[in-house]
Amino acid sequence: MNSEILQSEIILENENVLLLPFESKRNAELKEIIFDDKIWKYMGMYVRSDEDFENYITSTLQQKADGICYPFLIIDKATNKVAGSTRYGYLNHASQKCEIGWTWYGRAFQGTGLNQACKFELLNFGFEQIQFRRIQFSADLENIRSQKAIEKLGAVKEGIFRNNYVDSEGKSKTDVYFSIISEEWKNTKRDYFREYNQSTLIKL
Repeated sequence: MNSEILQSEIILENENVLLLPFESKRNAELKEIIFDDKIWKYMGMYVRSDEDFENYITSTLQQKADGICYPFLIIDKATNKVAGSTRYGYLNHASQKCEIGWTWYGRAFQGTGLNQACKFELLNFGFEQIQFRRIQFSADLENIRSQKAIEKLGAVKEGIFRNNYVDSEGKSKTDVYFSIISEEWKNTKRDYFREYNQSTLIKL
């Protein structure tokens, strides 16, 4: 695993999406789309106030500084607007794995195909540059839409983790886990991401 890459500025791009490091000054633009309870229903927390927003920004950047995650801003190239955020999380260098998640989109950007474009960039870079051996995904048991979106990535459904965590309101949440492993990526890329094989990578 090439862990040093995670210490650099990573910018990922294809025709549909631009992923910028979360430290970008454009993270302030998240405020235009973030105050929507429907976005946060299955995220284990809510962002409802300016204080919540500042805590979200601060905690995300602190987790990156602590080496727990590498977060991105999602830019919709069709509109040049900030569409949401995602990250490599649960970074585990010893086992060469991570989880792609903590992903959310403003309502106007949901169901537009942006998620598939975004996930391709993260998977392709994750397997081919960082050289993860396993990339996993999880979704709330009740979040059928998210589970279907993960299945469209070619991820294998592995099982259900009951009472997997306690959310900000004290409720126990159950998650469904999926994964793609490095040995599968070549075929998964061919079968599920044909339109993105000409994507570009910029690493500064």
